[in-house]
Formats: sequence, structure tokens, C-alpha cells
Amino acid sequence: MIPMTLAETADAVSGTLRLWAGDTPETVVSGLVDTDSRLMEPGALFVAKPGDVTDGHRFVGAAADAGAVAAIVEHPVDAPITQIVVADAVRALADLARVVVARVREGGDLRIVGITGSNGKTTTKNLLARILQDEGETVAPRNSYNNEVGAPVTMLRVTASTRYLVSEFGASRIGRIAELAGLVTPDIGAVLMVGLAHAGGFGGVEATQKAKTELVEAVRPGGTAVLNADDPRVAAMARVAEERGVAVRWFGR
Repeated sequence: MIPMTLAETADAVSGTLRLWAGDTPETVVSGLVDTDSRLMEPGALFVAKPGDVTDGHRFVGAAADAGAVAAIVEHPVDAPITQIVVADAVRALADLARVVVARVREGGDLRIVGITGSNGKTTTKNLLARILQDEGETVAPRNSYNNEVGAPVTMLRVTASTRYLVSEFGASRIGRIAELAGLVTPDIGAVLMVGLAHAGGFGGVEATQKAKTELVEAVRPGGTAVLNADDPRVAAMARVAEERGVAVRWFGR
């Protein structure tokens, strides 16, 4: 993540800053941001996310021991570390990602590509990241980091020298891609296909199509939508793109 003071970080997530001994509002967060305490390092920011199996608040102390400079928590924890108390840790993660990416974009040449589709997202992401690495510093998801936690964690890996951010967007419900892609308003949005994967959870393939269309709707005006010409449901998204001033490029036949 780009360096930010504790005060700036707390402001970005609308949190209350509870300083630990020796820290000040000007103390800098300069390392990675993650929900996994095992990945913490000096200068990092730990996000204590509640979960179905365990609760990240249990590991705030471990994050402190590993050198994390602060933790985002939903309630104060008895641990020797500065804490930023928020109402919703996952929401705070998203808010911080929005602020960080916006700052990097304003100050450099960051280009953002979003990818979605019922199949092929991770393979396409890996191929694209490998190509872009030869052109400049590239940030892309580890594994299939495409949900409300993984996508912001990936976004928060950008630095002032990052040239390309590749984001993979999955959808557990209608509105999810709109929320995630809306954090960064991609320059390019690629929709690979609309298939039967997760169609039952959405209530049918038409609802899946609507969910995937949200990426096209999130591309910034003047950007580009890359669409599958061989999938009629994806091809139909061209109208949405054109109405928003988004250019269309095709792959397929």
C-alpha cells in the first residue's frame, strides 16, 4: 500500500483511532493490508474480519507480534497495537481500497482492468498479468481473490509505481460486481461469458447476465469494454457500453 498516516487511514475508513503507546496520528502505515495475521510484517495493517469459522479479532495480538503497525477492528481488543475501530471491517477494507487506488491514479499512470465471467476469470487474469508485467509494475490477484475481501486486498497492493492493476470480480449476488468494480471504475472491463455457473443462486441465467453487465456499467466513460462475440448474452452488453460512451472491442469469431 502507499504510505498513509494513521490519521489518514482512520479518516478513509470513517474509524475512531485508539493509539497505542509511542504511536501518534502521524505514524505511517507502509506495509501490506490483509485479513490474514500470518502475512503480517513490520508496517502492515491488519483487518480483523469476523468470519463463520473464526474471528479475526482473535489474531490481533499475533498481528502485533509480527510487526503490524495497526489493526482495523469492530470492537477494541486487548492487544499492544494501535486500533482503528469501525462499524464494519469488510466495508472499511473497501473504503480504504477506494481511497488508495484514487490517490495512485491521480498521481501516476495507473491503468485498471476488470475481468468477470461465469468461467475463465482466473486463467484470463493470469495470462493478462503475465503480459502486462513486461510493460510495467503490475498488481493482480493471488489465486481467485475476487470477492468482497479478496478484491479490495488486491487493490490495496498498488503503490505509486504501479502501472497496471488487474482486478477479478466474482458475484455472489446481483449488485456485488457493481460494488467491487465501483471501487476503482476500471479503464477496461472484460466479460468472458455468461454461463450456468451460479445461475441457480442468481435465480436464472438472465439474472447472471444482469450481474455480469454491472462490470460494463462500471467502466469509466471513455474506457473500453472487451466482450465475447460468441456469447449472445455478452454481446448484448455492447448497447449498454455504447450508451455510456464506452468503446467496444470484441474477441471470438
